Amino acid sequence: MLRPRIIPCLLVHKGGLVKTVGFDKPKYVGDPLNAVRIFNEKEVDELMVVDIDATREGRDPDYALIRSMAAECRMPLAYGGGVRTVEQFQRIVGLGVEKVAVSAAAVNDPALITAAAERVGRQSIVVVMDVRRKRSKWEVFTHNGTRATGLDAAEFARRAEQLGAGEIVVNSIDQDGQMKGYDLDLVRSVRGATSRPLTVLGGAGKLTDIAGLVREFGIIGAAAGSLFVFKGIYRAVLINYPQRADKDALIASA
Repeated sequence: MLRPRIIPCLLVHKGGLVKTVGFDKPKYVGDPLNAVRIFNEKEVDELMVVDIDATREGRDPDYALIRSMAAECRMPLAYGGGVRTVEQFQRIVGLGVEKVAVSAAAVNDPALITAAAERVGRQSIVVVMDVRRKRSKWEVFTHNGTRATGLDAAEFARRAEQLGAGEIVVNSIDQDGQMKGYDLDLVRSVRGATSRPLTVLGGAGKLTDIAGLVREFGIIGAAAGSLFVFKGIYRAVLINYPQRADKDALIASA
């Protein structure tokens, strides 16, 4: 039986685990491998790891780090950052990663989505859309939110599905790190454009934000960064995740 997934998202910057606000001002919050070990103990549904330096710096993924994380990880792992060729997709999947995410490469070379899906399987292809609201539309940005593409988020999600994406991640730049709730209008727009599994990121500040997302959209991925690395009004660094019983109650209440 398919169920909503609650997904911590870890950002890697200069080898460390960080959290951003509005895709800016990265704050160091710990060691990525240590975070993976803690999330193992907490039995998370899935883990998403994004290297926020690789694409901006034009370099390859850090395969040594990916290998180490995959070896430690006891839950499905999604990795993104610096991926731009079919061979990189294949290499990363070969290291034990279940899903490989692309953003800028999917915009610059949409045919990559199809080629990668044919090589490693549609289920392993995740297209990430970092989105900023501009008046009445939502525009896709790349390179950590610094490059506008002119692409409408819903239209690009529809196109990505047609090309072979197995999953779509929609990430609100405006809500990133704000902990004030998801942009549900953005989610509605994208959900109406694609039938692929959808994961939402950006803005969750409390577990009721996740419950509200699930209540409206049903089987969906609810991803968060700050919610699972900060605790309390002063945002003390403390990796956390709801216990199984609390998670089941959360989903049941939605």
